[in-house]
Amino acid sequence: MILLTWQKIAPTSILYQISPSLNMNLLILLAVSSTLLGGWGGLNQTHLRKILAYSSIAHMGWMTVIVLINPSLTILNLLIYIAATLAIFLCLNLTSTTKINALSNLWNKSAPMTITLMIILLSLGGLPPLTGFMPKWLILQELIIYNNITTAMLLAFSALLNLFFYMRIIYTSTLTMFPSNNSSKFQWFHSSPKPTSLIPSMTIISAMLLPLSPLVINLT
Repeated sequence: MILLTWQKIAPTSILYQISPSLNMNLLILLAVSSTLLGGWGGLNQTHLRKILAYSSIAHMGWMTVIVLINPSLTILNLLIYIAATLAIFLCLNLTSTTKINALSNLWNKSAPMTITLMIILLSLGGLPPLTGFMPKWLILQELIIYNNITTAMLLAFSALLNLFFYMRIIYTSTLTMFPSNNSSKFQWFHSSPKPTSLIPSMTIISAMLLPLSPLVINLT
């Protein structure tokens, strides 16, 4: 969790400070490569930590590509990403889940936790009307304004790759169950995990701030 969240603050701060001296074309090349690598790399993964690691690589590309054009959007993307990732790790820690197939019983342990995880993953994927759509929308808008249309198209394509493996996790946790030899009956909500106070607040931040987009546009 530290590697994917707080440890991003230092390199992002350095990137923010040295961005005026960086080459725009090189930065775009590295950013697009990062988003595509993060998208392709996470497609065949079954371990949730590896999936979130590739997701982190992809989000770093989104933050890098816009740092020269509008550094404020880099900070906005970082804050939303940290809030969403923190909420996901808290959910997975409470349910002691490390692989995708283990999520097939999550609905049996805690239906609210399943819904929370689904909302946060959709937000990370950038679907409206969730908060995660806001930075992607603003970044693509800025790139198009500066005539970086090809870059915007590649980033949008990479976002679809990330959304695909987020949907795999959601599909497993909400709609299907993996085959099991256990013939015992399920005990509904048996030993339901107790959520911490951070999960609701992080979920609100990562899912319900899209109406603040006009304010964010004025500030950036």
